Amino acid sequence: MLLKGVGAAPRVFTFDPRAMAWRCLAQHYVEALRALRSMNVEFEDRVLNLVKGRLEVREEVKLRPYQREALEAWLKRGRRGVVVLPTGAGKTHVGLAAIVEVAQPTLIVVPTLELMDQWEALIKRHFKVDVGRVGGGVKELGFITVSTYDSAHLNAELLGNRFALLVFDEVHHLPAPSYRQIAELNAAPYRLGLTATPERTDLLHEDLVDLVGPVVYRKGPEELRGSYLADFEVVTIKVPLSEEERRRYVELKNRYRSFLAKHGLRFRGVKDFSKLVLMTSRDKEAWEALTAWREMRRIAFNASRKLEVIKELLAKHRGDKVIIFSDDVDFVRRLSVELLIPEVTYKTGSEERRAVMDMFRRGEVKVIATSRALEEGIDVPDARVAIVVSGTATRRQFLQRLGRVLRPKEGEAVLYELVTRGTVEVDVARRRKS
Repeated sequence: MLLKGVGAAPRVFTFDPRAMAWRCLAQHYVEALRALRSMNVEFEDRVLNLVKGRLEVREEVKLRPYQREALEAWLKRGRRGVVVLPTGAGKTHVGLAAIVEVAQPTLIVVPTLELMDQWEALIKRHFKVDVGRVGGGVKELGFITVSTYDSAHLNAELLGNRFALLVFDEVHHLPAPSYRQIAELNAAPYRLGLTATPERTDLLHEDLVDLVGPVVYRKGPEELRGSYLADFEVVTIKVPLSEEERRRYVELKNRYRSFLAKHGLRFRGVKDFSKLVLMTSRDKEAWEALTAWREMRRIAFNASRKLEVIKELLAKHRGDKVIIFSDDVDFVRRLSVELLIPEVTYKTGSEERRAVMDMFRRGEVKVIATSRALEEGIDVPDARVAIVVSGTATRRQFLQRLGRVLRPKEGEAVLYELVTRGTVEVDVARRRKS
């Protein structure tokens, strides 16, 4: 935004001698207006150029009590803030209700094309309104427009002053160095973030307060279990390494720890670990230590005896719908080949993925194996059992996977977490829980 014709400006502005004017990021629009009014400055506002149109409700957006609480908390905080609800708890309905409350042009930003389709379908179901899309080769603005994070970032200049409300689905993506510009370069006065877990390992979630607003409402799976979500149990199964795997693991661990001790390195987080990564560009021993660490994780995450445990669990839950999660695409392929079950990974084509999910939804397929392809942004049919083979380092990832079995159902859902005894995997799971 540019401010001209004043000798002094609110603190959000910086003077630009090239333009002989004051500049600030568009995200400070509301703050700038408030400051100018408090300074008794008369001004002309030429910032917003909202998309034309009107909102007409076709079908009422019905909210559960906790969804109503979330909406009211957001309204009380000036229509800015983040709502945290578990997967399957209906965060989208809170977003739809917010659109009704604001009743002005709205931009909805989502991580995937599949989520674009889901939001568009819900919008057309509940509202009689012009729906635009920005993403997947389309660039059309409507009174309500849905975009991917990638496309909203690339078209920030086009979108920056056309909307009054921004809705960020899976808002934990927003603080990334590129995506944050969607919020920074947009003047929309009202903002809503939706997520199951806003926290990021790089701590950039702290920036959400400025980009969207603070967390205004939060409920976890434990608070909704048995009522609006399925009752559930989390079972941790410790699996031993084979003798050969254990010998190799100890050898690699000694090599890795020896390097750390030699250089006085201690890792307490992602930033500390990045020091080792930087050292690999000029230090052969650092590269060997990092390689040893990666091999240690591969052995722990893909311990051969996990396959036997998976077979036992599938036999125990014969007839139930089961999703198996692994961070390792090669391990998913191995499961698919040896157990004759469909796989869904980033390598799976859209038509094949759709066919697999449709068969799973109809019950023609009872078990599927996946990497990270089904954690968010995909409408996953109801399942009763989740088996997490590896990769539960972050609470967000764990809750996303748990959410795949939490939709209301008769009986109890269960998530099995397989961790390899005596390895870093046990420590990782312990840190996540804490």
